[in-house]
Amino acid sequence: MKKVRILGIDPGYAIVGFGVLDYDGIRFTPIEYGAVLTDAGTPFPERLRAIHEDIEYIFDKFSPECMAIERLYFTTNQKTAIDVAQARGITVLSAAKRDIPVSEYTPLQVKQSVVGYGKAEKKQVMEMTRQLLGLAQIPKPDDAADALAIAICHGHSTRFDFR
Repeated sequence: MKKVRILGIDPGYAIVGFGVLDYDGIRFTPIEYGAVLTDAGTPFPERLRAIHEDIEYIFDKFSPECMAIERLYFTTNQKTAIDVAQARGITVLSAAKRDIPVSEYTPLQVKQSVVGYGKAEKKQVMEMTRQLLGLAQIPKPDDAADALAIAICHGHSTRFDFR
């Protein structure tokens, strides 16, 4: 049966969560998940370079056919928003360089897709992600679990041709 490989990304600049899933239209198979980490004391341009290098490695190693990423929204801290947006841009650029389609989802859409309720608690989303993927434990760090949930949302939200 044909499968599609989805890369889910939870953007950030201290922690970038990622999750790689195969989806056959019925079930999701986790391939890999984790986080790209950068140290707080590192100059910001070097943090961006580290994120870029690690994201490039993930694309090269897992060859996703599509990428799903959380849409950003910030209401309070503009500096944080700008920094996260820069890191997010690096990830989107890595996909664009490979002609990989990128889809964006709000937290509300992810919750609705994974749990069935747009105002679900974070713990509910994490537990349902664990169950949908048949994992023994909730993925750690939380950013990796979020990235997997974003990938699941994409699988549920997109029409793929599995013929």
